[in-house]
This record gives sequence, structure tokens and C-alpha cells, in this order.
Amino acid sequence: MAEVILKNIKKSYGDVQVIKGVDLHIKDKEFCIFVGPSGCGKSTLLRMIAGLEEITSGELHIGGTQVNDLSPADRGISMVFQSYALYPHMSVRENMGFSLKLAKQPAEEIKRKVDEAARILKLDPLLDRKPAELSGGQRQRVAIGRAIVRNPKVFLFDEPLSNLDAALRVQMRIEIARMHHDFDATMIYVTHDQVEAMTMADKIVVLQGGVIEQVGSPLDLYHHPVNKFVAGFMGSPNMNFLESTIKQVEDECVTVGLPGGGTVSVPVKREQASVGDKVTLGVRPEHLLEGGGGDGEVSGKVLVVERLGGGTLVYASLEDGQSISAQIDGNSSIKVDDTIKLGLRNETCHVFTADGLALPQIDRHPLADVGRGSGH
Repeated sequence: MAEVILKNIKKSYGDVQVIKGVDLHIKDKEFCIFVGPSGCGKSTLLRMIAGLEEITSGELHIGGTQVNDLSPADRGISMVFQSYALYPHMSVRENMGFSLKLAKQPAEEIKRKVDEAARILKLDPLLDRKPAELSGGQRQRVAIGRAIVRNPKVFLFDEPLSNLDAALRVQMRIEIARMHHDFDATMIYVTHDQVEAMTMADKIVVLQGGVIEQVGSPLDLYHHPVNKFVAGFMGSPNMNFLESTIKQVEDECVTVGLPGGGTVSVPVKREQASVGDKVTLGVRPEHLLEGGGGDGEVSGKVLVVERLGGGTLVYASLEDGQSISAQIDGNSSIKVDDTIKLGLRNETCHVFTADGLALPQIDRHPLADVGRGSGH
């Protein structure tokens, strides 16, 4: 079993605490992604798992063994960094097999493992080339191959795609996801890109300021964020946040005001809500209805139109001056300075209290039943 368990893990540099007590269980064969803004502690946490950063306090278990005091080489992990870190004077084959050579494995065994990794990563024709003769994507595949040949218990990835262009990032996302399926291995992956997290992960860990904000499946975090930070970080384009007040509280819904004088009743639990409370209404751009309708409606002046072919992003200023973005049909004829009406469906709206916590939803989106997450 290659499960990874973190128990109250903390990391301090002098008097500065950067990881503030992390508890996390990553299951065997799970693809877990740490995501969050720069400086949130995600890379530090990964390096602590790898043994490249000392754990100040807490326990780290890999495959049932506490590894706090074990060297990186003895933890059964392989790590792929943002930098390829390939030896320029060595061929692809030599780079991939170098760690096995250092471990004094037989030459035949090294060749077998390198050939197998090269086949999986489609590097067979490139084995005799030097790194300078490879593209960025090919170099990253070599770095991944170097990790594969060690047959680790856990693969660790530290923002491996950030140096690639957009097209290569998409290609490498597919290859890493396929590799996880083929190897059926435990993988822990760090990225600041929530699209990477949404498209590859079984489990996402959202970090901010050295603490876990929420853990869950991609759809769970998308549909059921526990607070405003998670709601704004997950999803692309970002969720709209409209400042409002509570107009009415009923048993199974809270009615909030909308810019322009309308209202929308959102199915959330009422325990933390009172009439007159300041709240934030959250709605994703892709959930707005062009032309109005739904359970509530707002209108505004179009400021920017981004035509993406399959869809169109519209940025507008509402009647009270607040901004809103909407993802509408790619063939829409909308243009700058037009007035646009946008409808809201109550089941896709979120209500956040003044301190940023989400009011718990009553009617859950059916697709979000794929693994409910937890807040921390």
C-alpha cells in the first residue's frame, strides 16, 4: 500500500510558521493535487513529503512507515521538478538510467527499465539524443521517465508543466493522466493552475496561508465550495461575487437582493442567516442565462466581449456599478455598449456570509455527488 498520511504536519523557518498543522490522508493509487496561490505552502508541503525539507513537527507516513527521519532515497518516492535538470552531456537513455546506475543495478536491468519507460512515454526514437536536441515537452517526458524507472511507491510532481507553452501543457496533462491510469500509482502533484487540478485530480487539496481550506473531488469543490476563497479559486472563468443583503429567510431558502432591485431565493440552510445581514452572492459565468429568465435577473452595460469560438465571454457593468462576467453562446451577436439581461438559476447560486463562509446548500447539484469533500 502506497498511501500517504500527514498528521499535524508543521513547518517553521525560525519564528515564521509556513505550514500550520496539516492533516491529510492520500489513498493508495490516488491522484492528489495541491493547489493554491503563490506562497500558500503547496511546494513546501511536497518537499517535506519528499524529504527535501525538514518537518518541524508532526508525523509523515508513506506506505505504512513513518518516514520523518528517512532520507529521500529511502522513502520510496520519485520527484519531477519544474526544471528538467537533465545532464546535458548524457543521452536520453543515460539520463533516464543514471539513478539506477548509481544504485549499481545490472546493465541488463537498467536497459529493460529504460526501454519500458521510453515505450510508455513514446521516447523510443529519442534515446540516443542529447537534451539540447529535444523540445521542451520531450525534455519533460525524459524527466518523467527518469522517475518511472525507479518504480517508486509515490510519484511527486512540482509544477512540472509551468515552463511549457499552452499547447504542450494540454498534451502533457493528457500524458500524465494516462500514465497515472497505466501505472495505477499514487501521485501527488503541485500546481498553481486550477485547470490542471480540475482536469487531472481524483482529490484536490486547496491551500492558503499554510492551512488546508478544503479537500474534495474536482466537482465537489466546484459545486460545493466551503468558503469564498475556494469558490473564487476553483473554476475558470472565476466565479462572480455580488455584494448584497438578505431580504427574507425561510425554512429551506434565503432570499437576497440583486442589483437593479430584483431578488433570488437560494436553497441554503438558514441557521447562520438573518434578514438584513450583509452577504455575497456567488454565481459562475457559465451558469448565467443570456436574455434573462430563470429565478432572478440582472442587467448591465457590456464593456468587453471575448469571442472564443465555442463560447463568448461577456464582461458587463450592472446597474449599481458592480461587475459581472457571463459565458454565453459562441454565436451570440452581443457587442460592446449593448445592454445585456442575465438570468440566475437558484440551484447554481451560492451565498457567503460576511466572514466568507458558504451557507450550506440544501439541493445539491447531481454531478457533485462524486465524492463529497471536507473543509479544514
